[in-house]
Amino acid sequence: MGGTAPRPKVRIRRGLHGLGLVSAAPFRKGERVIEYLGEVIDDAEADRRSNRYIFEVRKGVNVDGSTRRNLARYVNHACRPNCEDRIVGNRVFYVAKRAIKAGEELTVDYGKEYYDHFIAPYGCRCAAKRHRQGPAKTRKRPVD
Repeated sequence: MGGTAPRPKVRIRRGLHGLGLVSAAPFRKGERVIEYLGEVIDDAEADRRSNRYIFEVRKGVNVDGSTRRNLARYVNHACRPNCEDRIVGNRVFYVAKRAIKAGEELTVDYGKEYYDHFIAPYGCRCAAKRHRQGPAKTRKRPVD
């Protein structure tokens, strides 16, 4: 008796900024959408690797999400995102900030430092009428 694997609740598609992650099923507000997977590394190693998928969990602790199995790396920035990060120990989860419909692109706010350094100079492409107001929780490390 072979079982079937559960259908993935997300899939990669063209999004706001190239490839993005979209929901294949609806999510309720507060529901975990996806985990940001990768090796846990310190700041010195994060600086050495210097890639765009380093997620700062807290001072001195980072997750290198560059592994191909990390589908969460395709979650794009939006100034009015539908997901937010939740940190549990050294693990990072994206959680629905509101109800999300099937087929909707999944987005988070990458944070002020990343936005100012990498998004603002080229113009934000998200659908928000007003861009990047106030502090955000997500802490993707800027890459020089």
